[in-house]
Amino acid sequence: MGDPLLRGVYVPLITPFASNGSVALDALERLSNEYIDAGVAGLVPLGTTGESPFLDAAEKQAVIDTVAAVCRDRGAHLVVGAGTNSTRTTVAAVEALAVVKGTTAALVVVPYYVRPSQAGIVAHFKEVAARSPVPVVVYNIPVRTGRLLEPDGLLELARTPNIIGVKQAAGSLDEGTLEVLAAAPDEFAVLSGDDYLFFSMTLLGGTGGICASAHVCTDRWVAMAECGLTGKVDEGRAHHEALLPVVAACFAEPNPAVFKAVLHAHGRIPTLDVRLPLVNASPAATEAALAAVDAASA
Repeated sequence: MGDPLLRGVYVPLITPFASNGSVALDALERLSNEYIDAGVAGLVPLGTTGESPFLDAAEKQAVIDTVAAVCRDRGAHLVVGAGTNSTRTTVAAVEALAVVKGTTAALVVVPYYVRPSQAGIVAHFKEVAARSPVPVVVYNIPVRTGRLLEPDGLLELARTPNIIGVKQAAGSLDEGTLEVLAAAPDEFAVLSGDDYLFFSMTLLGGTGGICASAHVCTDRWVAMAECGLTGKVDEGRAHHEALLPVVAACFAEPNPAVFKAVLHAHGRIPTLDVRLPLVNASPAATEAALAAVDAASA
């Protein structure tokens, strides 16, 4: 028994693109350092927010290498998105992390599109965990996968060797999420994957979150996480209420378009571009998000 390895705010990094459409690795390196400067515990490249389905193998490797170098240099956690809807290809993806020095964990999503049974989902994660050279974090997000990993299966995985946590994005603080928060082993990290529930989940026993909205107002997300982890309810609630409009505005259009538009407007990435079938954020959504960020940063 012990404390969870993963604690605090983790940023699921966007993948910035240059004007010629290539990955802007210099901007990615700069962003990675800025987020660590702001106090995040770690970085998560190649998640949904990083447009991982739209990157080729060479681009994915370049992203991993760039972020890994920053995390090693700065002593931050590196959690790499590695899940697919095939157990064989997921195993191959996590096995490839053996050569990425300093990898903390692999983030592995519930298999999407194929709609496996609960038994199939559990068997998938057990096989991946048994073969993975790094610890595994389950990513439970039924709105994207078409399958919710239910609490009985998730708690079974929480007691499985080499599985150290979950990014729980069930869409609400439902009965199953509350059951997992109450019954998971002490060393198992329950991380919020729904940004608007971050503070609530942390107060109820979560250890932080993998939080796309922490691309902006990062220092305030870090402060809110620490309030939740140390029981400073009133101070944390003030952060929570200030950040809720930011979450709403930045998710008004498909992720990560609005985050990229805000980061570009702030001069932090070279373009606001996303790759098809996503489209760039609308001017109206960008304006609303910038206003929300300004208000929360005041």
